[in-house]
Amino acid sequence: MPVHRSRGSQSNRGRGVGLGLALASAVAFGGSGVAAKPLIQAGLDPLHVVWLRVTGAALVMLPLAVRHRDLLRRRPGLLAGFGLLAVAGVQACYFAALSRIPVGVALLIEYLAPALVLGWVRFVQRRPVTRAAVAGVVLAVGGLACVVEVWSGLGFDPLGLLLALCAACCQVGYFVLSDQGSEAGDQAPDPLGVIAYGLLGGAAVLTVVARPWTLDWSVLAGTAYMNGTPVPAAALLAWIILIATVLAYVTGVLSVRRLSPQVAGVVACLEAVIATVLAWVLLGEHLSAPQIIGGAVVLVGAFIAQSSAPAQGSAEPVASAGSERELSARKAAA
Repeated sequence: MPVHRSRGSQSNRGRGVGLGLALASAVAFGGSGVAAKPLIQAGLDPLHVVWLRVTGAALVMLPLAVRHRDLLRRRPGLLAGFGLLAVAGVQACYFAALSRIPVGVALLIEYLAPALVLGWVRFVQRRPVTRAAVAGVVLAVGGLACVVEVWSGLGFDPLGLLLALCAACCQVGYFVLSDQGSEAGDQAPDPLGVIAYGLLGGAAVLTVVARPWTLDWSVLAGTAYMNGTPVPAAALLAWIILIATVLAYVTGVLSVRRLSPQVAGVVACLEAVIATVLAWVLLGEHLSAPQIIGGAVVLVGAFIAQSSAPAQGSAEPVASAGSERELSARKAAA
């Protein structure tokens, strides 16, 4: 499956907009855990929270699904892949991994996705990758290990590690599928339609996994507590659906269209940093010195990756391979 690049993102303005959207997506996704934890503490099962999140977002996006119903005929494979991998796969595999291994270990493995994206480009597409892009990924993953303090929960559970790795692979699918059709111009699948059908498909799959008919609906009518502060449970759920899911997916997919899966993947590592900071501010979960240092390292890694990777649509797909004129000259000489 090729990773396309749109010509419009060659401009600095387009790249700046893409980075802004990627950061907005990381912030939105990063706030999901802070809002979900009080609901879980109030009595909701974690899988039920995931089901409510995805199903609620699918209902919000339903009008867009109806509007872009032609996608069912034109791109059924893309819609099925996005729903299974980018929505249901990431959520189900990650939460299944959490039942067997510590959160920090599962999060670190899931965010190996940027490195796996580079591997996809290098070994599946057989395209070169820049050393700086690789360095950015290594820094981001190393900094993430400090943010989640992976050493505090080291343990070996083969199935748990495999599930976390499956979550990472599904996240690779999210970045790759989000970029599909970016070169097709007016014929490109509308990203909002893709997200809408992806959420609908994900909700259908998660319904089987989460078994929502056992959900305690009374919790949503009550009050949850965020670091001792009472908050309506319904308000937290609304935040998870509208901000941490709808806004997060929309800005995330649009950012990939303007940047590249590689760059957007590294910037997405900021989600863990943002989630940790929000937990510190809103839930009173204090940061340690390694976490602060790790957050700074993630920022550096993301900056290196986004500033060194060629703009989407350039003659250099991921690494220096000569200018377009040089390539044309080589073809003429051949």
